[in-house]
Amino acid sequence: MAPPLSDAVVVDVLRRLDRLTAPLVQRLGRPPELPAAQRDDWWAERVSRVAAVAGGLPRLAGRLADLLPLQNTVGTAVQSLVVLGVAGEHGVVDPAERVSLLSRVLLARELPAERVRPLLERVRGTYTEAALGVREDRAGLRGAARTVWRAARLLSRIDEALDARPKGRLGARALANLPLVGVLGGYAAEREALRRAARRTAELLEAGGPVTV
Repeated sequence: MAPPLSDAVVVDVLRRLDRLTAPLVQRLGRPPELPAAQRDDWWAERVSRVAAVAGGLPRLAGRLADLLPLQNTVGTAVQSLVVLGVAGEHGVVDPAERVSLLSRVLLARELPAERVRPLLERVRGTYTEAALGVREDRAGLRGAARTVWRAARLLSRIDEALDARPKGRLGARALANLPLVGVLGGYAAEREALRRAARRTAELLEAGGPVTV
């Protein structure tokens, strides 16, 4: 059995995830005229209609998707967009707080910002940028799919922790196990999972403590 993931590894991966997906989150920004009370829901609903497609695509392989890290890594990468989008609505810009939030929502791992902050410096450069693909400053204009797949590749380093991510309804997840039509179940499951991720993020930020859904 592999040893449990250290805080340093988790922080490094989530820090890189934040930096990688931040430009895409900005491009997905909701209409500025939207009332504040509706903004969390916008990330949960409007963005999920686009992002859940990417999260559900691995289900074209049906049950095979569960035997590979593909489903969890892509699904978690997509969920990170929603988590960070909602975090932005609540004014969360501190890297340590954003990493802490990603850890709590996506990994169900309590990692307070106070514990994250010193690790942000300590683990800098743990993984080389070359292993993750083209540097952000050299990438130019890229599609959302490219960002999601790069994020999924990054998350594969902590795949064993991704089973804790928000999931969709059991019925949709059962349908997702079937070949070909599994994409329909995958889409429905991932869309619901994105709603849960957005709701969990908002509740954590409003309550200032851990919640369960």
